[in-house]
Parts: sequence; structure tokens; C-alpha cells
Amino acid sequence: MSEGGESKALILGGWSIPRAPTSVDQAILDKVKFQYEIRASKNSGEFLAVLVRTQLVGGTNYLFKVYIGERTYSHLRVYVPLPCTNEGPVLVDFQQNKTMDDELEVF
Repeated sequence: MSEGGESKALILGGWSIPRAPTSVDQAILDKVKFQYEIRASKNSGEFLAVLVRTQLVGGTNYLFKVYIGERTYSHLRVYVPLPCTNEGPVLVDFQQNKTMDDELEVF
């Protein structure tokens, strides 16, 4: 607990604040690139996470702000099941034609 009595721990089910991605985050994003390209009907030359938010559930939900080239961004919602399932990340949904200034909001 902090001095003001507020806990800084992430509450189960709550979304984290946006943060810079780690190499682990980028690796998860790389695993759904093909799913994105199929569903969005486009090949992404670049596919770089610039912001990420997470939500702990029965696995982990991720919101990614992704740079896809030519000053264009997409927001991706990805679900990563618990390791005991032996299943990989799944692209749940995405929003295209975003800008760097668009907030990374839950959708």
C-alpha cells in the first residue's frame, strides 16, 4: 500500500494503464501478425508494438497499438490463454486507420 492507502497492484479483471511494450509483448504480437493480415486483407511490412495494455483473466487480454507503416496504426485485442492449455495467442478483434494520437481504449 502507498502512503495514501491506495494499492498500486493491478486488480484482477481490470485493465492496466498504457505502457511501453517489452520484447515479450512484441513476441506475442508477432504470433498474431498472420491472423491480422488475413482478417484485414493486407500485408503489413512493419508490425511494431508502440503501446500495450493488459487485463488478467483466465489468461491475459492484451490491447496493442501497432505501427503498420506509412504513419498508420491499428489497435489489436489479443487473448493469450493460460500456459497449461498449450494454445497460442489469438487475435480477438482489431481497429484500423488509427493515428499515433488515438488513445488505446478498450473495444
